[in-house]
Amino acid sequence: MFFIKVNTREVICGGVTAHPTGDWTTQAARNLLIAHHYALEGARALVRDQASQFIENFDEVFRSQGTKILKTPVRTPVANTFAERWIGSIRRELLDRTIIWNRRQLERLVGDYIDHHNQHRPHQSLEQRPPTPLDQPPEAPPATVTVLRTSRCDGLIHEYRNAA
Repeated sequence: MFFIKVNTREVICGGVTAHPTGDWTTQAARNLLIAHHYALEGARALVRDQASQFIENFDEVFRSQGTKILKTPVRTPVANTFAERWIGSIRRELLDRTIIWNRRQLERLVGDYIDHHNQHRPHQSLEQRPPTPLDQPPEAPPATVTVLRTSRCDGLIHEYRNAA
């Protein structure tokens, strides 16, 4: 389960499970409010699909914070394009390219990918900047450039940065 702040494109992991139930999603929503309350400040709405794991208690967690719940129509992926884009990206760039052996490995890879997405991956709507960059790009490129390469997601993704 994941949450996306639409205005910044920042992704927050809500949890990983093979069998999501109503109780599990409700607890994941409570955990999100505890761990990432700063990210939800000013949130006006939560857009979600009508899957059976989203029960009334799940909605009530967000309503208690003053957030409106918007349910997308059944079988209408274009109604939640931000979520569909995120799912497509993580599948193409990570999940379709590796074998997942267990839940612990999946949690580690997804967490690493979310860090890559939030801190390094450029977004066209953000003028080719990541949602939460680690550092600001320089005003002008230096005369000589030394490039540092960092591997992410067990070497499936490589990030390149200018050396300081």
